[in-house]
Amino acid sequence: MATLEVLSPVGDLRTSATAIPALPGDLAGLTVGFLDNTKHNFDRLVMGMGALLQERFGVRRIVHVKKANAATAAAPEIVAALAKECDLVFTGSAD
Repeated sequence: MATLEVLSPVGDLRTSATAIPALPGDLAGLTVGFLDNTKHNFDRLVMGMGALLQERFGVRRIVHVKKANAATAAAPEIVAALAKECDLVFTGSAD
């Protein structure tokens, strides 16, 4: 008699809590980072948004970092560097 193995598609439920800091009330004097996913035109979007944030809201400095590609997560060292250097980080994509 043959044995039939049945696999369940139901995974283990895992939960974790992550503390998310409050957004700053004012952007003046802050360093704002952009994590670029390398999609077409995101670099242009970052340049425009960065200039706008500096002109209108007093952002001190813009940091623009590209990850390897759009399909993978940012390398841990990129995330760590942005966390250390920036007060606020935006990530997104464009086409």
